[in-house]
Amino acid sequence: MFRIRKEFHFSASHQLSNLPADHQCARLHGHNYIVVVELAAATLDENGFVRDYHDLKPLKTYIDDTFDHRHLNDVMEVPSTAENMAKHFYDWCKARWPETSAALVSETPKTWAEYRP
Repeated sequence: MFRIRKEFHFSASHQLSNLPADHQCARLHGHNYIVVVELAAATLDENGFVRDYHDLKPLKTYIDDTFDHRHLNDVMEVPSTAENMAKHFYDWCKARWPETSAALVSETPKTWAEYRP
């Protein structure tokens, strides 16, 4: 199986208001997010790619237009946890690129959430 990954960055605020008031994530705060999308294929196309990285530019545009410097509580219909965001980006990518196999979201250098069906 061949796998490729591409990384995207954005900054945003959020508040997990469903958590107890004394939980640090219940307060308004922000992150410099990293999104990694992974695509996989058993065979390569005629150019030797799983998919041309250039084809993933619409994801950068979507992230920039929808998430960058936004309050994620206004963007997401579910709590804006890294886990829910990974699922959101997976679904968005899978609808466009059937080779999508996973999406990962990082809020801090030490934390990652992954959605891989």
